[in-house]
Amino acid sequence: MKSGTVALVGRPNVGKSTLVNTIVGQKVAITSPKPQTTRFPIHAYYTDERGEIVFIDTPGIFAKAKDLVAKKTNAATLSAIESNIDVFLYIVDPTRKREYEEGRVLGIVRKIKKPVIMVFNKMDVQDPEFLPQYEFLKEEFDEVFYVSASERKHIKPLLDRIFELLPERGIEPREKPVYPALNLDGGTFLAELIREKLFLQTRKEIPYTATVVVDEIDERENGILYIKARILTTDLIYKKMIIGQQAKKIKVIGSMARTEIETSTNKHVFLDLTVDIDKHWMETSR
Repeated sequence: MKSGTVALVGRPNVGKSTLVNTIVGQKVAITSPKPQTTRFPIHAYYTDERGEIVFIDTPGIFAKAKDLVAKKTNAATLSAIESNIDVFLYIVDPTRKREYEEGRVLGIVRKIKKPVIMVFNKMDVQDPEFLPQYEFLKEEFDEVFYVSASERKHIKPLLDRIFELLPERGIEPREKPVYPALNLDGGTFLAELIREKLFLQTRKEIPYTATVVVDEIDERENGILYIKARILTTDLIYKKMIIGQQAKKIKVIGSMARTEIETSTNKHVFLDLTVDIDKHWMETSR
């Protein structure tokens, strides 16, 4: 049986999380159009008759880490890259201009001694504007694939090649874990789902100053899953923005999160969601 670990690297918002979710067949990592969505490596398990793969969805590498969260994010990615990985996927987004941030990622990728597959994502976009800025890089890589993670296109050939590159380890595939990601407990996974909805419903500056903590998960006698969670932000002005006029914003965030949690757990959910101020959450966060 083939068995190994595959890490995805790239700048923020190239679609690493979407690609992992697509391959695994269920949501293991949150996604949004905004940078800093993934803040720590997420380990997701895939298995078929050929063997097993642990995919590591790493946070995007920022050109300049301006805050504590961004610094932790970069450090987490570099640590994951330095761990025991069998194959790397270098993900690029040809719909975005190739800038200094991409150069920093490429510099890291060039130092990797393991097999590296270059993956052009978002190829569902017709004639991506900046494709020529990336095409010349193909000469540096033995393996190049063009995919669309969001449209689930051309994923199978990529997965086939990954299995070909993985070593034979003579093990039996393990049973799928209870939680969608190997290194997330239930509370963390639920917090991530809520944070995704926060990202999608708030303005650009909010995600960098907010996180989510789940304080309680309890299945009540009536079968309803009770979840108590807090959105933590650093200032009163951000708290007001998250709550919105007449609490409309927080209601939408809570409703979207509850719907997705019900889909994920197949249970009726009561989500008790509040917003608190914690000026130091970045110092204690994962």
